[in-house]
Amino acid sequence: MFCTKRFSLLLPLAAVALSVVGPRNASFAQSSPKVFHKTVKVGDLDIFYREAGSQDAPTILLLHGFPTSSQMFRNLIPALADRYHVVAPDYPGYGHSSMPLHNEFDYTFDSLAKVMDEFTDKVGLKSYALYVMDYGAPVGYRLAVKHPERVTAIVVQNGNAYDEGLDNDFWKPIKAYWAEPKSKEKRDAIRNLVTYEATKWQYMTGANDPTLVSPDGAAHDQYLLDRKGNDEIQLDLFLSYGSNPPLYPSWQEYFRKYQPPMLIVWGKNDQIFPAAGAEPYKRDLKTLEFHLIDAGHFALETNGDEIAARMRDFLGKHVMQK
Repeated sequence: MFCTKRFSLLLPLAAVALSVVGPRNASFAQSSPKVFHKTVKVGDLDIFYREAGSQDAPTILLLHGFPTSSQMFRNLIPALADRYHVVAPDYPGYGHSSMPLHNEFDYTFDSLAKVMDEFTDKVGLKSYALYVMDYGAPVGYRLAVKHPERVTAIVVQNGNAYDEGLDNDFWKPIKAYWAEPKSKEKRDAIRNLVTYEATKWQYMTGANDPTLVSPDGAAHDQYLLDRKGNDEIQLDLFLSYGSNPPLYPSWQEYFRKYQPPMLIVWGKNDQIFPAAGAEPYKRDLKTLEFHLIDAGHFALETNGDEIAARMRDFLGKHVMQK
């Protein structure tokens, strides 16, 4: 038979357990900002974006790299949203935004920047700090040059603006394609960059502790890369990346003229954008906080807490005061 005496003895223990677990869970629920997943129409395109924080707070616009999407910021967004309005869109052809085929849309960095510019107008972003990583740099710097009055600060995580950042083996076959853009052989030679092996390599290479890198990121990215026709989109953008180095002088002039406060949090073990690309920023910016982090290309995967803490400190000094 059921022992009522034992049950009565267990009740105080259960009450203690609930008193510990209940408040802790409630506290977590209260302290974790909600992240909203939205879509807005930009021309004929559906642009997906993640948004969190009060719209009355200073805005941070997070611009993702290749081969990922706004999902790369899945942990960073809630780490900032208690103090900032955080917005992270997916470019056309990436994440959950529209993916017209490569012969139906002009997949160039000029086009991506144009869509992102229209996106910021559509969602009402009057000013913002930029977080630029990888492809986010050429997209973000185009926005900054066009609207210097909107940019309150820039956070650079493995995002290039100098020739020194492209002088490594990774870029040799891509540069060969730039030199012969009509060559099917040169195009096919870089097709391996959209494979799952290449995506995992980007996530894992240079990571200070590979066990901190969740396999979910690469798997999520590859699922979207493997959509029919997406490989041709990526190859078009590899070709278009050749349009960025000629713009480096204008971006550097923007740095010198407008002197945006800049925080560099750069994964120094990156084999795509090595630390050599971070150093030249020191030439052009007066308000510069510079950190080379023991991380790879996807530094947020292993060092997200450190990057978030440095952002909160830096932006607190240079953006919250405005």
